Amino acid sequence: VQLQASGGGLVQPGGSLRLSCAASGIIFSSATMGWYRQAPGKQRELVATISSGGTTNYAESVKSRFSISRDNAKNTVYLQMNSLKPEDTAVYYCKGVTSTFRGYWGQGTQVTVSS
Repeated sequence: VQLQASGGGLVQPGGSLRLSCAASGIIFSSATMGWYRQAPGKQRELVATISSGGTTNYAESVKSRFSISRDNAKNTVYLQMNSLKPEDTAVYYCKGVTSTFRGYWGQGTQVTVSS
């Protein structure tokens, strides 16, 4: 199983980024996919999840600013991040949970929000 995250970078406050996570080795269409983040010195936290049926869930801190989506034809989950704040700075990880509840993590991608 491989989860390949990409799209991180340096962006100014108020800017936008779109993260992508391409999955292989799992039945993507039946997996719940999610984005998590970990800032320096802090625990990893949930950002957003999307079920196989398209139901989404967001952390309160990112609601109305971030949007998670999936393209089952491309085995890819996305995180559109708008109105970014310095406190969004973190390493962002994607995670896939299969229908048999096995979880897999991808490598992280760094997002830095700074002027």
